[in-house]
Amino acid sequence: MKLVSSAALVCLLASTSVLARQSELGRARTLYNQRQFDAAIAAALVAQQDPATLDAAAVVLARAHLERYRERADPGDLSAARTALGTIRVSSLDARDHVDYLMALGEALFFEDDYGAAAQLFESGLDAAITQGPATAEAMLDWWGSAMERHADGLGREDREASFRRMRERMARELSRSPGSAAAGYWVAVATRGAGNAAGAWDAAIAGWVRARMAGGLAAKLRADLDKLVLEGIIPDRVQLLSPDKRAQAEADLRADWAVVKERWK
Repeated sequence: MKLVSSAALVCLLASTSVLARQSELGRARTLYNQRQFDAAIAAALVAQQDPATLDAAAVVLARAHLERYRERADPGDLSAARTALGTIRVSSLDARDHVDYLMALGEALFFEDDYGAAAQLFESGLDAAITQGPATAEAMLDWWGSAMERHADGLGREDREASFRRMRERMARELSRSPGSAAAGYWVAVATRGAGNAAGAWDAAIAGWVRARMAGGLAAKLRADLDKLVLEGIIPDRVQLLSPDKRAQAEADLRADWAVVKERWK
């Protein structure tokens, strides 16, 4: 049997190393999805050693640092995420990584309290996120809704209501496209309330509660969020214009009505 030449051996070892780093990128993504952010960061750093996976790994690295920042509020993670995002050659990203890159940029701005700018970034990625599948679409819609709510809350009344109306229109379109969307089901109720239509928000919340059975694994969270929104936001809004002597009874009646809805549509 002939011995492998030294040059061939070097090539073989290099090829094995490249495959290992490409595998490390997949591992980094898996760890990120499992919310093991420390391990995802370590794996992404290894994957960055290969030029072929450098930029995609930087996206994972940035997003892992951003999620770790959300958990720990360590400014170092936010700084590390910005640094990673600044190294990425966007032209080298595929469609999936491009969406994740946009999401990471929006998240970084969101965590810096630049809600208006973050909302614009998330919105610019909505259509592309939808093409990547339900999970990515839900994430982008949820981030966009959160950023829009924070931004709108800092505006004057007319601008605030206009912003929420625009948000409601987009969320309603998403529900028409995907009735099982938990993000759209929640944010359409939030936006309807924010636009000043408490009665409409009540209807949207009931529809969202009933429709939650279409949301799969997100159903329980959707219903918990809607329950909080109704009890702490929509019901108080609906009774606030009543005279004080009528307000308590009206609120009790609405709470009882909501309890009936939840019981009938478990």
